[in-house]
Amino acid sequence: MEEKKEKALLVGLNITSTARKIDDIDINESMEELKELAKAAGAEVVGSLIQNRQSRDAAFYVGKGKVEEIKAYSDSLGATVVIFNDELSGAHIRNIEEVVGIKVIDRTTLILDIFAQRALSKEGKLQVELAQLNYRLPRLYGMGGQMSRTGAGIGTRGPGEQKLEIDKRNILNKAADIRRELREVKKIRETQRVQRLKSSIPIVALVGYTNAGKSTLLNELIKTHKDYDVEKEVMAKDMLFATLDVTLRKALLPNKKEFLVVDTVGFVSKLPHDLVEAFKATLEEVQYADLILHVIDATNSNYELQKSTTEKVLKELGADTKPTILVYNKIDRLELDIYPKNHDDIVYISAKKGISMEKLIEIIQDNIMKNTYAVTLMLPYERGDIFSRLKNKYNIENFEYVESGITLDVNLEEEDYNIYKEYILEK
Repeated sequence: MEEKKEKALLVGLNITSTARKIDDIDINESMEELKELAKAAGAEVVGSLIQNRQSRDAAFYVGKGKVEEIKAYSDSLGATVVIFNDELSGAHIRNIEEVVGIKVIDRTTLILDIFAQRALSKEGKLQVELAQLNYRLPRLYGMGGQMSRTGAGIGTRGPGEQKLEIDKRNILNKAADIRRELREVKKIRETQRVQRLKSSIPIVALVGYTNAGKSTLLNELIKTHKDYDVEKEVMAKDMLFATLDVTLRKALLPNKKEFLVVDTVGFVSKLPHDLVEAFKATLEEVQYADLILHVIDATNSNYELQKSTTEKVLKELGADTKPTILVYNKIDRLELDIYPKNHDDIVYISAKKGISMEKLIEIIQDNIMKNTYAVTLMLPYERGDIFSRLKNKYNIENFEYVESGITLDVNLEEEDYNIYKEYILEK
């Protein structure tokens, strides 16, 4: 039986005092994003309210009068949940729920709920659960018995399905257990990463705001590989956080060199700190990338803010100095007579329509091959071991058997160039 959709009333607070503002995010843009998040969580948005105040109200966040207005409005709409656009304290949630008489959640709970629904891997599920526990711990006393929610719907998934009269000690013990499990998972991932790094296959990481088209781009890039299969594609859907778990797939450059494409979780404004911390382990893949493709939704009017949000997280990860290409996606949706000119570090594409994909792959190749040497080697027949190693490592197809040995054209990395330079044929 299909689960009945919750009816959500959205509430935002617009701080009018510049001294008390904590970010430069436009309230209307942020509320529109909240609406998309609510939809992604499975709710039907039935209404929206914005309260303009100079500061937050200590007891009711938006003020007692506004909360009473929210109650009347939610009753008239038949709303079953009120979703606030900011993170609330346990006391705020308790006080507001006592007035409105229906469930109240905040933006952080909403995002955590979406992650709880979408995480597929063991690591992803553990990270979400840890973030949820870290979020709920300081709210145990503020919300009192209301932390024991056992009903269905948004804000009750993951550990929320348990009765949350569990005390602080139990939460701390559970969090410690999860951290231990994550350390074990991390060891396995690090072992896999060492193997990848030993193989010297270049890594290209896709980063960007959620719903910018990273998964669609990954699916297009992997079609270049000889082992491509439609089953290797990832889910690409026009919604926030369609995919969460990190995905690695092989792709091929025009010169036949393999590279790995890493698709990472998308960012969003006001991303919960606990979630950023929890997913840093997963996002570590970006730190080992040879090249970052920062995918930007060119159709979003607030793309500059989204761009800066992504750059901020990359800086937190220590990956802001990596070679980066800005990829403005979805240009097929723009009303343009002529597309913007591409550059070495900025390219305008439509991954879905295939517009300028060849140019993007060319730019990727130029970046990956930047520190390589295009040479022709002559290997004696008795050095078949070298031939075999280079053929596998560089995916070489252009070689010839001649009387004195094997000649092959290859783009050698600097280390290999120094090792095998005695076999280079002078042109």
